[in-house]
Amino acid sequence: MALFIKCQYHFKFRNDVPTRFHRQRREVAFSPGGGKPPIVVPWESVAAWFTEAQGAIQYGVQRQYALGLGFIDPETGKQHFVELQQPGRPLAMGLWESVRAYMEYEVHTREEIQDPNGLHRPEDPPYEGVHTFHHARRRLHRRHRDGEIGLFKVSMWYLWHIIDLWTIPFHLAEWEIRAIQKAGRKTLPASLEEWSQPIPKEEWAQPSEVLERLSAEVRKRHAQQPNRPITAIFAEVYAEETTLPA
Repeated sequence: MALFIKCQYHFKFRNDVPTRFHRQRREVAFSPGGGKPPIVVPWESVAAWFTEAQGAIQYGVQRQYALGLGFIDPETGKQHFVELQQPGRPLAMGLWESVRAYMEYEVHTREEIQDPNGLHRPEDPPYEGVHTFHHARRRLHRRHRDGEIGLFKVSMWYLWHIIDLWTIPFHLAEWEIRAIQKAGRKTLPASLEEWSQPIPKEEWAQPSEVLERLSAEVRKRHAQQPNRPITAIFAEVYAEETTLPA
């Protein structure tokens, strides 16, 4: 049954057009599906939130989390909402933060945020796969030779990956990524294909004065209170902005 459900979600990629983020244009393209043309909106007009729901079922308490995105169609004025189910609150918030950092030019390479353990090399593809497993194993042996870890940790690493079916999960991840990439190329409308192309640097859109001012205020308060949740700082600065007199 689990394999059947997985296959259903996997083959949905053959028809679904993903939401695309263009940081040079500072625009987001949403695809409503059903043969309808994509909706392109300014990046700064997109609203984001995460939801948390809890309920009791016959097997116990069930919790659900999701990242929500909302925008208004500039042509029709109609509101649209997209929700992405997530396993937990930190993952929902982290997904939004990764998109936000990418769109705000704060992250340019994968190594800046996702390579603390040397699991990615310049010649590797930009995703986790079988190469990640082999890099991790080489790093494990290097640390053991250098005396950083003992034989017990090495044994537990091997035991865990044997239980986890060795490299099979990594092969499955690569298979799904290739299927998504192949399906995306087939389903992408011609107008969106043209929109997705890079543009000259002199034509890159720039952040608004309001966003730059609010971002500077967020960084200032975060430096003053580094242990305070960044989401609380964002909410506080935004609330103060919306309550200012016109």
